[in-house]
Amino acid sequence: MPPQSVLSVLVYDGDCAFCTTSVSYLMRRLRPKCTVTPWQFTDLDALGVTRRRAQHELLYILPTGTVYGGAQAVAKLLLRAGGIWAWPGGLLTLPPVRWIAHRIYRVIATHRDRMPGGSPTCALTADHRLG
Repeated sequence: MPPQSVLSVLVYDGDCAFCTTSVSYLMRRLRPKCTVTPWQFTDLDALGVTRRRAQHELLYILPTGTVYGGAQAVAKLLLRAGGIWAWPGGLLTLPPVRWIAHRIYRVIATHRDRMPGGSPTCALTADHRLG
């Protein structure tokens, strides 16, 4: 189990312009109490996640070591931000909304190089597309 921290950790792809812009936007709007870091500058082993997973999706890691990825990472971030943000966060955890959110997240992640602010650097290789 990873060492416990006081704050949750949000890990994103710092080489992807779309990801960086999206995380910056969320941080300005939500102001969550968490550490935000690109995976490229993070000790992933200490957080209990693989490089492959960090390249594949946004990760939200609780102080207990529980790891949420993709749409569920967004849901947990919204829930932990509290206030009005908790409602959509809670909704994202419920079936069938959770399943739909997962599919939408995967489509966006797979095509993030084509999204506004995206670049060829943002493209995921077939090796990083876990499904």
